Order: sequence, then C-alpha cells, then structure tokens
Amino acid sequence: MIKIGDMLPSATLQEYSEVEGEGCSIGPNPVDVSKAVAGKMIALFALPGAFTPTCSAKHVPGYVQHFDDFKAAGVDEIWCVSVNDAFVMGAWARDQKTGTKVRMLADGSAAFANATGLTLDLTSRGMGVRSNRYSMLVKDGKVLQLNVEAPGKFEVSDADTLLAQVRA
Repeated sequence: MIKIGDMLPSATLQEYSEVEGEGCSIGPNPVDVSKAVAGKMIALFALPGAFTPTCSAKHVPGYVQHFDDFKAAGVDEIWCVSVNDAFVMGAWARDQKTGTKVRMLADGSAAFANATGLTLDLTSRGMGVRSNRYSMLVKDGKVLQLNVEAPGKFEVSDADTLLAQVRA
C-alpha cells in the first residue's frame, strides 16, 4: 500500500469534458497522473463509487464547499478519483455541481487503485473491485498526507481533515 513519502504511481485516468479547453476535446480525455501532478500541490480524495450515498451527500460536497479554503492554503487542484467510467464521472460532476472546483477523474479499470494498493473488494455486493475511501495531499507527485478510512467509515478522508493537514 502506498504510504507517506511515496510517489504516486504512473497511471492514466480519464476526465470527461463538456467544453473544449486548452488541449482538451469534448468527451473523455486521458490524464497522465505523473504529468498532471508535476509542480503542483494536489488534494486528492478517492471513494468507492459515483452516486453512492456517502460519496454524494458528504464526501464530494465538502471538497466543493472548501475549494476557496484549499486554494488559499496553497492547493493547486482538488481531484476526486473513483472506479467508474469517464461518462459516469462527468454526469456525477454535473449532479454535484463541481464545475472547475473538483476534477472528477475516472479510474475505470481500477488501475490507479490497484497501483496504490488502496482497493476495496465489493464483489460480494455486485460492485467488483473499487477504490477504498481515502484522502491524500500530494506535492509534485509525492504523498505528504494519507488518510485511509476503515471499511464503511467516513471519519478521516473528509475535506475538513485534509484542509487542517494542509494548513498545519
């Protein structure tokens, strides 16, 4: 399992864009993790699935609400990573009104989750292998903080906890 002091693994996530931007076409676009984190401070949180109750009611809204606080504390971007496809993450972004505050990144094949060792096997519940619920602070690809939830819990990966760590 990835730990504080480790570098994020090389992986490619997918991001759904609804409007063309700098080098981004409409639709799913690859995000090379190593390139995307270079020279940046990233508040990254991951969760088991889009549109799930805790994720939609608490996890994503907390990061959207504290966007300005994270920026003021020196965070360049906030990422939400989930084992879903880019179309689902795009729809969830619209539903959660993340706008440009939170990048909703798809790990459709769980490659990133597997590479970090932060997986959650929900096969018995019909959901397959998913990402565990966690948050981390990453600077230039290096993990500075890591908050991994116990199964079924939402106590340490919330926006308030990670924001306090960023400010410390």
